[in-house]
Amino acid sequence: MMTRILSPVLAALALAAATAPLSANPAEGVVDLEILPGWRTDQGTHMAGLQFTLAPGWKTYWRVPGDGGIPPRFAWNGSENLSGVALHWPVPEVSHINNMRSIGYSDIVIIPVELALDDADAAARMAGQVQIGVCEEICIPVMLPFAADLPAGGRRDPSIIASLVDRPQTEREAGVRSVSCAIEPIDGGLQVTAAITMPQIDRTEEVVIEAGDQQVWVSEPSTWRTAGTLYAKSDMIHVNGQGFALDRSNMRITVLADGQSVEIQGCSDR
Repeated sequence: MMTRILSPVLAALALAAATAPLSANPAEGVVDLEILPGWRTDQGTHMAGLQFTLAPGWKTYWRVPGDGGIPPRFAWNGSENLSGVALHWPVPEVSHINNMRSIGYSDIVIIPVELALDDADAAARMAGQVQIGVCEEICIPVMLPFAADLPAGGRRDPSIIASLVDRPQTEREAGVRSVSCAIEPIDGGLQVTAAITMPQIDRTEEVVIEAGDQQVWVSEPSTWRTAGTLYAKSDMIHVNGQGFALDRSNMRITVLADGQSVEIQGCSDR
């Protein structure tokens, strides 16, 4: 499923640059980052790729890393002819270690990056930093700078295309018939119970719930099935400890199982 292009994005870029750590512990020999320059699409965007190559036994994280993980953070300062960014995340792996869920990638992962441009006919520059967590027996944060000039033309890259193909299914493709959420107040936040009527993907279905607000922490859900409906219950707490309003239309629910995933945007009132 294609992520929505954010435009204008200049305020978000400034915020990302301001919140990115100023120093980091580079894990030399553990992870390498290469920019795949990609091509200009028929829609006037530019499709590039961030290729992370991890040492044997090491892993990094998906956009939602799990309770014990480090979420990736991007800053795009230094970029030119850029008005928006969309990350197309390939289907991640799920593992459980010491009763904690981890969601991410091993070996080599390419994250396609679709750039909205101020001038679709001109060259662009993609530059900034990404902070990721890398884990073996321990987890460490790593700051990786990147910079590359992107020509106005370019050629379609089979490795980027393969990562684009390795995408979540849409609701229609997965046969999702309905999605609803019941919300109850709890001490310090909200408890959300999602009911997803859809065919079972696999016996090992995992659910990730995102609030649509990075300032809202969401617990790993408890999940169960009743007939054709998958249920997932999570607690949501704002990082500042204050009350908040939850916009169901901004929620994102991802079902992961057996190398597949389904991405659901929005959750209606039950």
